[in-house]
Amino acid sequence: MAVCARLCGVGPSRGCRRRGAQREQRREGPADSEPDTDAEEERIEGARLGQGQAPDPAARAPLSLLELPPELLVQIFGSLPGTDLPSLARVCSAFRRILRTDTIWRRRCREEYGVCENLRKLEITGVSCRDVYAKLLHRYRLILGLWQPDIGPYGGLLNVVIVKKDEFSTKCNQTDHHRMSGGRQEEFRTWLREEWGRTLEDIFHEHMQELILMKFIYTSQYDNCLTYRRIYLPPSSADDLLKPGLFKGTYGSHGLEIVMLSFHGKKAKGTKITGDPNIPAGQQTVEIDLAHPIQLPDIENLRNFNELSRIVLEVQEQVRREQQQQEEEEGQGEGEGRSRQGDSQQAEQPVQRDDAGAEGTEAAGAAAAQESAPTSQPFVLPVGVISRNEDYPRTCRMCFYGTGLIAGHGFTSPERTPGIFILFDDDRFGFIWLELKSFSLYSRIKVSFQNASAPSREAFDEMLKNIQSMTT
Repeated sequence: MAVCARLCGVGPSRGCRRRGAQREQRREGPADSEPDTDAEEERIEGARLGQGQAPDPAARAPLSLLELPPELLVQIFGSLPGTDLPSLARVCSAFRRILRTDTIWRRRCREEYGVCENLRKLEITGVSCRDVYAKLLHRYRLILGLWQPDIGPYGGLLNVVIVKKDEFSTKCNQTDHHRMSGGRQEEFRTWLREEWGRTLEDIFHEHMQELILMKFIYTSQYDNCLTYRRIYLPPSSADDLLKPGLFKGTYGSHGLEIVMLSFHGKKAKGTKITGDPNIPAGQQTVEIDLAHPIQLPDIENLRNFNELSRIVLEVQEQVRREQQQQEEEEGQGEGEGRSRQGDSQQAEQPVQRDDAGAEGTEAAGAAAAQESAPTSQPFVLPVGVISRNEDYPRTCRMCFYGTGLIAGHGFTSPERTPGIFILFDDDRFGFIWLELKSFSLYSRIKVSFQNASAPSREAFDEMLKNIQSMTT
């Protein structure tokens, strides 16, 4: 009754004329009669035509949705979720006729699934947008979105968009779009220029040539049967340092790789979507400690690598002491009995005061870093730090202590080493790996992906665990 009252434009206290008329007709009429009579519609149409005299539009306001112009109903219905429209079509035959309008379903295909360019082609062939939504997009919605192919340690990113019923393929059937007349050799040279910005003749280091050839061979074999894992984009909140998402990062001899930046309380994580033989896809390449901001020295001292290293290692030692103290307190809390409770409280009093001071210093440092966020300071890489991209920003907003994952070939002997996270702007950040004396620059991938949002924070966290477990 409540739903019908909203549709008919009358309140529960006045009753529902339409439902009452339908119930009366079912009692008196034949069993196979139309359940939703159009008597009310005929009355409205009669009034609309005036039955010889046009009604004054200002005489009264419409009491029913059926009295609204069809063009307005198309706009209203088009703003509703597509899954609700079949129920709306069962209200009356007038609604059913309006819901056959392709404009409504074209809008739902565009807003819910991001499909718009191919709809015109389908309409020309006689396929309605309603059929595209009901029989294609909604039916196969579970495979739409982002997926990570299992291509050895390199991973990858696949965006699944359906434009044809009962067909899904990972094999490119339009090779003329990327295959070159010069064959694989020309493809390799073009790929090398795009990936590294250099030609094969410019690369003299034998190990680097081996890595480049290995990556090209792996990533160009998309005709093989692959396994895919679901990828969700990270959820965001107003408190995030910058908008999370996908970033393209530089990794020295390994070339460009895709990293997903996500926020987890006082931590930010960079997870590899594409990887390399040292750190494969799925691993957490960097972790940023947002509770420990770093104040860079002046520009002249910043050029000195030893000075920057000293600052970062001091923060590392502070983090180590805090973690050790927290572990000791947790151990004492579990192991002490009632008889030692008073002594332990007295022993912990100075520690508690130190904790309060440390937390106050930490909060003050974070607050000061946040206050300085709108401003910028000069930035330059220390002498001796290797950067694949020399065109990095010369100013930055904030810096934080962090750790980066390094390992030998084949992901052997992995360990987290200290580094510094540099926030340049809303779309770029960097990371200096102290032990490697290397700098990685990350730039946001500005592509709008449909059907890639995580259904919940728990689902996103579970996805991160799943893709990491494949390489451990």
